[in-house]
Amino acid sequence: MLAARVHPKVVQERLGHSSIAITMDIYSHLMPNMQSEAASAVDGALRAAINNRDDKG
Repeated sequence: MLAARVHPKVVQERLGHSSIAITMDIYSHLMPNMQSEAASAVDGALRAAINNRDDKG
């Protein structure tokens, strides 16, 4: 489910884990690109904000 981008909270509930930490501790290795994808998303958001600011200024 995680590899299919199902939200971790949904995965936790479907698997019956008592906390999302348990789910992520066990299965986060299935999401090796998570850090780079998060960095790319933040980079894109910051660039868009900067470009928007520059366009208005």
